[in-house]
Amino acid sequence: MRRQNSNISKFLFFIFIIIVIIIGGFVYFSPLFEKTAPKITINNNGYWNVKDDIKVSLFDDSGIKSFKVFYEAGDKTEVILDNNNLPKGKSIGFNIKALTLTPDIKEIKLVIEAYDNSMWNLFKGNRAYEEYNLKIDKKRPIARVITNSYNIRRGGSAAVVVEVSDENLEDKYITFNNDTRFELIPYMKEGFYTAIIAWPIDIEFDSFERVNLVAVDKANNKTITKIPLYIKDLAIKRDKLTISDNFVNRVSIPVLQKSGYDVPTTNVEIFVKQNEELRANNVKTIKKVSLDNMSKELETSFDIKPFKRLQNSKRFAGFAERRSYYYDGEKIDEAWHLGMDWASIKHAPIEISNKGKVIFSDYLGIYGNTLIVDHGFGIQSLYAHTSRFNVNKDQELKIGQEIANTGSTGAVFGDHLHFGVLIQGIEVNPLEWMDANWIKTRVTNILEEANQEIRSSK
Repeated sequence: MRRQNSNISKFLFFIFIIIVIIIGGFVYFSPLFEKTAPKITINNNGYWNVKDDIKVSLFDDSGIKSFKVFYEAGDKTEVILDNNNLPKGKSIGFNIKALTLTPDIKEIKLVIEAYDNSMWNLFKGNRAYEEYNLKIDKKRPIARVITNSYNIRRGGSAAVVVEVSDENLEDKYITFNNDTRFELIPYMKEGFYTAIIAWPIDIEFDSFERVNLVAVDKANNKTITKIPLYIKDLAIKRDKLTISDNFVNRVSIPVLQKSGYDVPTTNVEIFVKQNEELRANNVKTIKKVSLDNMSKELETSFDIKPFKRLQNSKRFAGFAERRSYYYDGEKIDEAWHLGMDWASIKHAPIEISNKGKVIFSDYLGIYGNTLIVDHGFGIQSLYAHTSRFNVNKDQELKIGQEIANTGSTGAVFGDHLHFGVLIQGIEVNPLEWMDANWIKTRVTNILEEANQEIRSSK
């Protein structure tokens, strides 16, 4: 009898172990008992102006059951949000609204705690707990205009000198029509900057809005200061050009092929692809090269000389010509011509008018063999359609140095030089930069006027 009872006890114990294993396995592997804590993310970089909302996102596969948000400042602890009645869903988003803090509070600890709907942890759920130390900054940056050019003409340039400062400064720049951005270059001493800005030719006179100096700190406090400029329009010359089959076969097709583009089937499609798609990509390349390679080192003096015309040359095209292209009597496309076209003898030598550094020397689609030289202050010069280069990328150049020879590479009718002036990658009117009086009155005098104030500043 005892032996029988012993066997029954062993059997029951075995059953018990099996049940425990089954229950344990169920608890361990069942999604109802998942053990992953919720994920907490906030859109904050460690600074807060206490005015902008802080966006918080909570995520968990089993859903969020509850969350709590509070902050600690010194000996003070205050609950901001405490929510235990949440709708079902894997993700929840909410905003931490503006707080009322006394001026002496310069830093707070923001705490977010969340539980999910898992039955793990004795049905309490998995807990996520995150602390964020936030520096409180409610002060806007200083951003003031010291001086600037009196006016700017469509397609032209202007000089600006500004002061920008903030202990948590994040970004600073100038905008044209709240769209085109110009970087500020350190000037003379810490806290002072300059920029040569441009009025892009494709922004019409009637579309001019304003030019702003913008400064933003890490807490997203922003100061916007208007740069006062009188504006002038520019007369646009309009040309009609006829595109022949010979031009398409001799120029457009080779340019597309050399640029790695597929060639369409009809002559109209071929030319339009070269004149629109390839041109647009070439312009993007010019702007990227210019912005990526422009010098942003501290500038202390301005010594840009007037750019000189190609020696013994005749002008065949100028800046801001709006060209309409016709094929078999029908208009098929249009484009801006934004440089000076000079022609002399075949393969005429090209000498540079200002010292600088070569930042681009390569084949560039419609521009052909192209050089771009950086002269500082965001000013660059461009030499297109050359037959050969006499200098290399990254080479430092001296005034009067022979840098290339004219040619007919790219989308051109014949041997010539396309000369352009770039302001932070935007082609501007070269005639301004070829005029000694314009450079003196619009740029040099502006910088010298600012120098006096900067030198006397603490």
